[in-house]
Amino acid sequence: MIKYVSVFALLMVALALPAHACGEGGQCQLDKRSYAAKLPPGWDGRSPLPVLLHFHGWGRQGTGVTRNKRIADAAAAAGALLIAPDGLRKSWAFWSDDRRDIDFTENVLADVARRWPIDRERIIVSGFSYGGAMAWFLACDQGDRYRAVLGIAGTLPRLEGRDCATGPITIRNVHGEKDTVMRLHGGEDALAFWNALAQCGERVTTKNGRYRHHAWQGCESSLEVHDGGHWIPKGWLHTQLIDLLAGDNEKSPR
Repeated sequence: MIKYVSVFALLMVALALPAHACGEGGQCQLDKRSYAAKLPPGWDGRSPLPVLLHFHGWGRQGTGVTRNKRIADAAAAAGALLIAPDGLRKSWAFWSDDRRDIDFTENVLADVARRWPIDRERIIVSGFSYGGAMAWFLACDQGDRYRAVLGIAGTLPRLEGRDCATGPITIRNVHGEKDTVMRLHGGEDALAFWNALAQCGERVTTKNGRYRHHAWQGCESSLEVHDGGHWIPKGWLHTQLIDLLAGDNEKSPR
């Protein structure tokens, strides 16, 4: 009897805990779908916010993104509003030209702009695994609307034959050499296709800490390869956000 009472008491405590609200890492309802949002700490409530729009991996949802320290802490350190859309059935439509999730993303950003002041010139798209493929799909369809796309262990299959946008978009990918879920050669092929489309110059390979860093002359796009598997490398997203957003601040008139 004591055992059942204890379980009941724990359940009541759990139900009494406050749920995270929209803007605190919880879900924001949008018609029949939703997204998660997390404001950066210390925001003054007025200044336009840069945005990190991150697509979750297969089988996940947006609130998992706002709880993931490697993503959420990176956004917070960069002073960015973290937005994580929820995929239908916890997945994304990127295998064909289905625009369902492209349209949903546009609706999410419109809703975000109604709730908070955002800097539309500093929206950075990222995604992990299947979410990385979705980020690539967005880059292909309307990449010139975003500051950059940061792909993590994910790439868009069958880029050949797609009518991709050719605006001034920066794409940076990171991929594990031992990744068996979405393999490295897919990321290499995608970057090669994109850089040919953007008319980049020759590839230059250097060593950057734990990464083999591949860059293309005349373009900001890059591929960094580590010797691990299918995961989000610690510190990578933080480094990219600080580099991109700090660089934008330096270019802004004072």
